[in-house]
Parts: sequence; C-alpha cells; structure tokens
Amino acid sequence: MLTRTATQSLTGQLADRFAERIRTRLLPPGTRLPSVRECARQQGVSPHTVVAAYDQLLAQGLVEARRQRGFFVRDAAPAPAPRPARAGTQAPAVPADASSLIRGMFHSHSDKPQPGMGVFPPDWMDSSFMPTSLRRLTGTRALQEISLQYGEPAGDGALRHSLSQKLMGINIPAGPEQIVTTVGATHALDIVSRALLRAGDPVMVEEPGWAIEFARLEALGMRILPVPRRADGPDLAVMAQYCETHKPKLFVSVSVLHNPTGYSLTPGSAHRVLQLANQHDFHIVEDDTYSHLAPEHATRLCALDGLQRTIYVSGFAKILAPNWRIGFLAAPPALFGRLLETKLLTTLTTPALFERALAWCIDQGQLRRHADRVRLRLDGARARTVKLALTHGCTFVSEPAGLFGWVDTGVDTDALTQRMLDEGYLLAPGSLFHARRPPSTLMRINFATAQDATFWKVFARVRG
Repeated sequence: MLTRTATQSLTGQLADRFAERIRTRLLPPGTRLPSVRECARQQGVSPHTVVAAYDQLLAQGLVEARRQRGFFVRDAAPAPAPRPARAGTQAPAVPADASSLIRGMFHSHSDKPQPGMGVFPPDWMDSSFMPTSLRRLTGTRALQEISLQYGEPAGDGALRHSLSQKLMGINIPAGPEQIVTTVGATHALDIVSRALLRAGDPVMVEEPGWAIEFARLEALGMRILPVPRRADGPDLAVMAQYCETHKPKLFVSVSVLHNPTGYSLTPGSAHRVLQLANQHDFHIVEDDTYSHLAPEHATRLCALDGLQRTIYVSGFAKILAPNWRIGFLAAPPALFGRLLETKLLTTLTTPALFERALAWCIDQGQLRRHADRVRLRLDGARARTVKLALTHGCTFVSEPAGLFGWVDTGVDTDALTQRMLDEGYLLAPGSLFHARRPPSTLMRINFATAQDATFWKVFARVRG
C-alpha cells in the first residue's frame, strides 16, 4: 500500500507500482489504466497525485494518452503482421503477448496464499521420501556412473520401466521402448509439436484452456483453432467443422480434470473424438498433468485408442516438486524415433539422477501414498473453499473437482485482478484462458490456496 511516511513521494510510489506491472506484463499492452478519479479513490490519494504519476509514466514511454479516452499501456515493440487466413476460414488470432502474460502471473512478492497460482502450497509437498531417494544415489559409485556420462537418450531405463508399469495401471499399453522422459510435461508437449508440425499448421486446442499452450503454439507459428470444452468433452460439432474446413494436424486435450473447468471426458465423447481423428487423419495429444488427482475410473483417450493415433503426456511437478521438472511422453512405435530425435536436438538427454530417484519413489509405493494423502487433503480444502466462495457471492460454472474451481464473480475479472494486486493477492482472470482474451466475469481459483477466509473478505470488499 502507498504510505505517507515513506522516503519516496506518493507520486513516485504510484508511478513505480504501475511501471513494475507494465514491465512484468501484469498490465499487458493496450490495457487502459483506471481513470484519474477512480485511481485516486482506489489508492486513497488526491487526483493531483494520480495525474503526476501518470505524467511520469508518459515520460518513461510506458503509457500513452488518448484524447477523451484515458491512459493506455504502450506496446514496447510493434506487433507482428497477422498471417493471412486461408480463403473461407476464420481462424482466430492469438495475442502476441500471451507468453509474457504467463510470466507475469507468477511474479508475486506477497507471502499470502495466492488463489491464482497453479501449484500446491510448498508445505503440501513436504515429503521425506524425496531426499531419501536422492541420498541413496549420492556418495556411491552409482552417482559417478550417472553423473559422468550423458545417459540414455530416451531417459533413464529404470524410470521408463517404472512408468510403463504405472501406465499399465490405467490401461495404457506402453512399453519402456515407447516412453521418452522430458524436462516437465510442457517440454513433452513442445517435443510433440516440433516433431509433428510445421509453421502454419492448424492445431485444435480446448477453450477455455491454459494460456501457455496458446502462446507456445503461436510462438511456433501454428494456427490456433479453439474448441469449446463442455462437461462431457470437446464440442464435437465444432471439431467436425474444423476438420472439414481446416484439416487440422493435431488436437491437444486435457481430458481428465481439465484446467480450468475440472471437467472429465465421458466414454461416449472419447469414442467420437477418436472417430474424428481416424476419419480426418490427425493425432491427439492427451495431457494428463493431473493424473495423480484423478479417479481410477477416469476415461482416457490413450487407453481407448491403445496409443495408435494418441500420444500420452504427463509429469510430476504438480504432485511431487515443481522444480524437479520430470515429465514424459508415451507414443506409438511409428512416431517414437521422430520424437526421440527432437528431444536430442533440444536437450540432448535429461538428468538421470532425478529420474533414477523418481523411479525408486514409484517402485517403493512412496509416490502413490503421497498422492493419496494430497488427494485427501485437497478434498477438505475444496469443501472449505466452495463454501467460502458461495458465501461471498460467487457461483461455480462447473462442478468443483480436482485442483481448480471455475467461478463467476459477476464483475470484470481483469479489472478485479489489478485491484486485488494492490491487496497482495494474485488472481487468474477468465480472459487468461481464452485465445483472444475477451472480457470475462470468470476466474480460476486453486482450491488448495483459496481456503483462506481473509482472502475472501478482501475479495468481497474490493469487488464491491
């Protein structure tokens, strides 16, 4: 908060606050700053202070004044010229600053619980078995053997064997020779895109969906085809229309505990998606990032398809440790060579020490027991968060499930996000999960970090 006892003037404090948000893309190019009167009310300062702060931002080249419209964040670099669409198509464009927006989401200096974050709180991940598994490999000849060579190109053999057994448990038939380890699940998605696609190829992606996927594909030059996600699965009519008009090469789906809605695919919808893939000759990437939180009976495209047109992607950052960055993909034998070659061109190999340690955690049942404890704790947090959200005037667009809740606040959540930042809280506004970032009253909340009653009191006050 602005303070009159600081060595810096109120004008300087306010200008610096806006400047930091602009530079970290929490205020992306084109964003309209609050009016002078509204900003003065929000910050508890005089309109003169706001005008002086905005003048400083103008002098720094961070904002521009538009006659009778207000102050807007300037674009630091000219936007790239849009690629012409094919005749008869209406493929939507993706904002060029989407990846920067993601970086901004994780830029927070507050020690308060952050409902907009995408991971569990650190104390939920405090597991003694992880350092134990590493200690088993340090100070031994095995450590030297692992560290003094590149290791297996496809990944540590022990881990790939463990992952094969784990996939068999959810009816996905993948031998160790079909598995490639990666630096997290996002790296696995990137390997698939680079191996199977070329610039300009159309790709179907669920919407709402995670903005980093929109940004990643856009950065590779792909044409994004957003497919509305419903409770039972993707909108099949839209998919069929895309197939006829655009002939997509790939469909990326979070079929189980979809982010941000929490929806899970039904068997009927899954079968129809696979029929479309066979009929129109495209591959499906199933991102099962939340597999450790999912019910055992969850429908997975890869299980129904037997890894023919499907590629399975998952990782352990959500359930184990975000910084371990261990992910993997399981692919049809015909695609394995291309995917492995792409991995070698991007990272050579992956750290075998952590992979071998993770294999031990899986084989000893430590990871399974840890996941069971997290799911139980999450169930309690979800029940508390739902009650708080409903009490403070929110409604759930989808049935609460998994890690995230998809809620309607009744107000513009882009504007609400900026006001909540002043209170030390980071939100995930609904526009973040759409390719075109339209205004939205929705937001995604993390059930593990949104069970704090203080947050909801501040939320209700700021929302007004």
